[in-house]
Amino acid sequence: MRTLTDQLAQYAAYHRDRRNIATHFVGIPMIVLALAVLLSRPAWTFAALPFPVSPALALVVLSVAFYIALDVPLAMMMAVLYALCLACGAWLAAQPTLSWLASGAGLFVVGWIIQFVGHAAYEHRKPAFVDDLIGLVIGPLFVLAEALFAFGWRPALRDAIEAKAGPTRINAARGHA
Repeated sequence: MRTLTDQLAQYAAYHRDRRNIATHFVGIPMIVLALAVLLSRPAWTFAALPFPVSPALALVVLSVAFYIALDVPLAMMMAVLYALCLACGAWLAAQPTLSWLASGAGLFVVGWIIQFVGHAAYEHRKPAFVDDLIGLVIGPLFVLAEALFAFGWRPALRDAIEAKAGPTRINAARGHA
């Protein structure tokens, strides 16, 4: 299995324009929340569990297990963020069907539009998941890591990623730094 550095560097190679990365700070959370909303139906309750079991929970558990294999501290931070998404998703799933479906589908469609606009307008490159579907799971981790890097978290990891993917740029088409 590839390391955290390898996974993030491969994803980062498709995301070097800072404006495109900024679109991911909006689009990816919208998509993650949309999945939590849409996959929170159906949900089953069990007396032994204090929370409902849904396809959304299964997706989160599998994603966090993958993240744990890459990096425990980052996985735990993702688990907290995913728990918030699950709570919001469960709340929206409990709303009338039209509200649930409109909110989930709306977030999903708008989130992807933002993603594709970022790649078309700024990056001039296809999204990472086109070449490797694992990019769909790494995307949220990338956004969290980029946010943490902005606060000075794990500079050695950031440097290792940039050594493999190259530095971020203002304009990828012109190569300005």
